[in-house]
Amino acid sequence: MIPKKLQIGDQIRVVAPSRSLSIMEEENRSRAIDVLESFGFNVTFGKHVMESDMMTSSSIASRIEDLHDAFRDPDVQAILTVIGGYNCNQLLPYLDYDLIRQNPKILCGYSDITALSNAIYAKTGLITYSGPHFSTFAMKKGLDYTLEFFQKCLTSTEPITITPADFWSDDPWYREQEQRTFYPNQGWHILQEGKAEGTIIGGNLCTLNLLQGTPFMPSLRDSILFLEDDSLVFPEIWDRDLQSLLQQPDFNEVRGIVIGRFQKESQMTREKLAYIIQTKLELCGIPIVADLDFGHTTPIFTFPIGGQVKLHAENRKIYLEII
Repeated sequence: MIPKKLQIGDQIRVVAPSRSLSIMEEENRSRAIDVLESFGFNVTFGKHVMESDMMTSSSIASRIEDLHDAFRDPDVQAILTVIGGYNCNQLLPYLDYDLIRQNPKILCGYSDITALSNAIYAKTGLITYSGPHFSTFAMKKGLDYTLEFFQKCLTSTEPITITPADFWSDDPWYREQEQRTFYPNQGWHILQEGKAEGTIIGGNLCTLNLLQGTPFMPSLRDSILFLEDDSLVFPEIWDRDLQSLLQQPDFNEVRGIVIGRFQKESQMTREKLAYIIQTKLELCGIPIVADLDFGHTTPIFTFPIGGQVKLHAENRKIYLEII
């Protein structure tokens, strides 16, 4: 199921299935609202988004109630998550998947939201979206690329050719909006050549792996995996996490892999990543590309989990089209 695309005047409901909205400063909340409203959207909030417990989150009951209310409310056209965190997978057994299936609408977020997005797709067939959080829209600088592909993916029905951003950043922008460091984008690079078309599955790798062995893990058959991770994951950990995914029963039917840019603190290099890929016999014969603009650096493009994508990686050129 492809949810209805956003139009001017539509309502976006902000919910906190992971960390609480209370961690955002008031100035950043106001800016994020202003940016979304400047595109013609109306922004509303779940009843429990400001609740915060010892884990800077809220109870399972509160988070489930806000998600169900958002899907149930006919005036809401899209659901945007506040931010990521660590506990989104707590919600999966308690969601009313029939309710979600009967009220298909856009759900967008990334990082810890990977568990929620992939589980909803697996249980209902509803396409969800890996893209900016509500908090992302508070960014003062370096947001244009993110906004461009958010709009293309969530407001248009046309195929989208993804192109590299001109620059990228890996600083804690939410702490210091003015003193930012941007690096020229050296471009995406090919680890293994080839062509493939398939269904997009993935997001944050360590979070996706939390679904293994549960009813919430989507099928990997005929998929192209989009994988990224944050600064907490070092090359040795990413190697182990990738190996765990490779050992899933249907991994032999994966058609390609697209890897998001690593944060500097992860200490991942092109050489280390190439070595990790070369050691996996399971990856022989499929196209693999890296350093794409999604994950925990900025800016990022939005992509549909469950959507179809075309990947060409040949002659040092990469072509990526969301169909």
